[in-house]
Amino acid sequence: MENNTEVTEFILLGLTDAPELQVPLFILFTLIYLVNVVGNLGIILLILLDSHLHTPMYFFLSNLSLGDFCYSTAVTPKVMAGFLIGDNVVSYNACAAQMFFFVAFSTMENLLLASMAYNHYTAVCKPLHYTTIMTTRVCARLAIGFYFCGFLNASIHIRDTFSLSFCMSNLIHHFFCDVPAVMALSCSDRHISELILVAVASFNILFALLVILISYLFIFVTILKMHSAEGYKKVLSTCFSHLTAVSIFYGTVIFMYSQPSSSHSMDTDKIASVFYTMLIPMLNLVVYSLRNKEVKDAFKKVVEKEKYSVGLVF
Repeated sequence: MENNTEVTEFILLGLTDAPELQVPLFILFTLIYLVNVVGNLGIILLILLDSHLHTPMYFFLSNLSLGDFCYSTAVTPKVMAGFLIGDNVVSYNACAAQMFFFVAFSTMENLLLASMAYNHYTAVCKPLHYTTIMTTRVCARLAIGFYFCGFLNASIHIRDTFSLSFCMSNLIHHFFCDVPAVMALSCSDRHISELILVAVASFNILFALLVILISYLFIFVTILKMHSAEGYKKVLSTCFSHLTAVSIFYGTVIFMYSQPSSSHSMDTDKIASVFYTMLIPMLNLVVYSLRNKEVKDAFKKVVEKEKYSVGLVF
């Protein structure tokens, strides 16, 4: 594009331009996305239908599934279209919308993991007061809080990024409109914008990590004081799924942002981005659902109820 022409659309360079990989990658990502959609929406529906799952833990799990579904949906369909029909062009407004929803729901998941850690802390360290602390009102306020923070954070990043001028290259070295990849295209001074990006992202991640670490510090102290092996195992099984999800989510983030600038590359960013935009939602589904006895029991009840209903019809 000419240097004096304002950018009206962007071109995503995608994961790879190798023709022989387009169809296999399309099939792979389609299967992953179908698992994410069916699995996460199924978990939400299952929790709504089974009254035994109407607890703070499953309330947060349903919101986690919603967040996984939403930020995966913000990215994956466009990637699939690029593989199938070579549609890598994205308009200025569509790029801003994709960035907004991805940032909003990934921020929400970050804060949600912190809320789930606090819920585990309350259940383990204050079991007698759990029902009075984690009330429906408290859970609702926490949910409103992390949705509000997610959309506020996304609004800050959108304003910060798209207040810049784009008048040179329109080639995004990524497979979706990620903030750093789009910001790198700006032909105006982006020093302040990059500082805001780092400051806001660091605050969100460090705040959530601090809540998680403090919560688990108290949990482990409580575990060490336990004299019952059965209680010890129960606490560990309760926290295992959350710790696994936290390790996967923050492990990917730390891997991406802890690299020295000399070894940092867009190819590394792309690989890590595939992990947290497509694979983490599926891994959360496996960790929280397939390993959860209550969820499996609820699913069996729903299946048996549907079989009984079908039997009555015929």
